[in-house]
Amino acid sequence: MPICIECRYPVKTLYTTYSKADDRSLGKGVRLTQCPRCKRFADKYVEHDFVVLFIDLVLIKPQVYRHLLFNRLGQNDERFDRSIIRLGILLVLFDVYLTWARIEKLALPQSHPQLLSLSSNTNTANSLSTSTGIPNSSTSSTEVPTNATILSAQPLILQYLFFVALVFLSTLSFHLPIRFLCSVPPISVPPPLSYLSSLYRTLFPHYPHPIPLSTALLVSSCTKLFPILLIIWEYDLPSSATAVSWAVIVNNVAALEILMDCGYLRAGLLVAIGAGCRGLVAGGILRAVGLGTGGKGLGVGGF
Repeated sequence: MPICIECRYPVKTLYTTYSKADDRSLGKGVRLTQCPRCKRFADKYVEHDFVVLFIDLVLIKPQVYRHLLFNRLGQNDERFDRSIIRLGILLVLFDVYLTWARIEKLALPQSHPQLLSLSSNTNTANSLSTSTGIPNSSTSSTEVPTNATILSAQPLILQYLFFVALVFLSTLSFHLPIRFLCSVPPISVPPPLSYLSSLYRTLFPHYPHPIPLSTALLVSSCTKLFPILLIIWEYDLPSSATAVSWAVIVNNVAALEILMDCGYLRAGLLVAIGAGCRGLVAGGILRAVGLGTGGKGLGVGGF
């Protein structure tokens, strides 16, 4: 059932069509429903286009989140809306670009064989210059190898498939813990454990519908599309990617709070746990294939 985006009061319909001859997309032949509680339009975004919705999403307006999560995309709790599937694919592809550009600039781990061989060659050159008295100019100009050194040795298509798999698994590791923590139903336990049960329910809200949770996280991650501006303006990519990641985290917290009405602290805790799991999975995959993480966390603000 749709709701009023201003006060969350349930309404029967969002608009009334009184003329089939006119075009509803132009706002003709349609009368918006007035909320019986707050006396404002139940959903003004029915008449707005995607550009206005995107701007208000970036501005984290609760009304536009309620419009999308309850009135447009929240009609079926059993499966994803097709537009959300397309949005998820688009976000993964953009995330591949950001992740690829950031990881290839990170330094290799200290225990990497290539870094050890470079260190041994540098020590050999230093010993020769000391014995001969000829200064070694290569030691001062030697740069620390990055992940790009390892990646460049692999075919381009293999690199792309690796980062697609990395981003996909990282996204799953972000969504699944949040869905699991919210889907655990209240359980009657003996008195010695009742305190832990109540503490768990205090920390994590109960929401038995996992599809809307993922929908909220995907919709609030649309800020990841901002790097498309890099085509027009040139920015420092690592700094831009970090800023976009933090903006996405803030939007994720706001979306979960609006969906479940659970308060920003509990929503922030859920997002922090999801981001931490994502960082562990991403870091583990990178270390397993011999790539460095630069000593930075890959969870909050990492991807």
